[in-house]
Amino acid sequence: MARYTGPVCKLCRREKTKLFLKGTRCESPKCPIEKGRPPPGEHGRTRVRESEYLLQLREKQKAKRFYGILEKQFRGYYAEAARSKGVTGEELMRICESRLDNVVYRSGLAMNRPMARQFVSHGHFEVNGRKVNIPSYRVRPGDTVAVRGRSRKMGRIIENTSYAEGREIPDWLSSNLRDMTVEVRALPERTQIDVPVQEQLIVEYYSK
Repeated sequence: MARYTGPVCKLCRREKTKLFLKGTRCESPKCPIEKGRPPPGEHGRTRVRESEYLLQLREKQKAKRFYGILEKQFRGYYAEAARSKGVTGEELMRICESRLDNVVYRSGLAMNRPMARQFVSHGHFEVNGRKVNIPSYRVRPGDTVAVRGRSRKMGRIIENTSYAEGREIPDWLSSNLRDMTVEVRALPERTQIDVPVQEQLIVEYYSK
């Protein structure tokens, strides 16, 4: 499976916002956004004329990078959202939020989405008692996600649960960090998704 393996802080600088791809570093003074570093590249410090197309492209890229999704899959999510009966942009965000790796991250069992994706890929999680190692697996209301047997003794996961005690868990999830389980109460409404993306610009980008 293809994935981005370059410096993730460079992505935050490109989008001029925190993508929260490095856990605690994103909340520390070492974050390049906190330092006010310019976007990467030769013209990073120059003022770029922000055309309508550029704004739409940047919102699409930002959403993809928040969730760690490549173009082909993200376009597929958009096509699915466009076929749904709801508002296309909101449905697109809901689809991204319902990914298993995102649920693991949101529940506090991983410090960031790349870590959550790795945990799921390595088979450390189960859904409704069955092992699932596909990060893009989509959860449904009523599903229970849990750390599998021997994986509960992993130092990294134990450390994550301790760190997550101060984190705010979304209302659409019920997380029990002591038991290392999370229940999906419902799929989130747009007001419950704190990703700073203007999804309407993404819809306009793909509608051309």
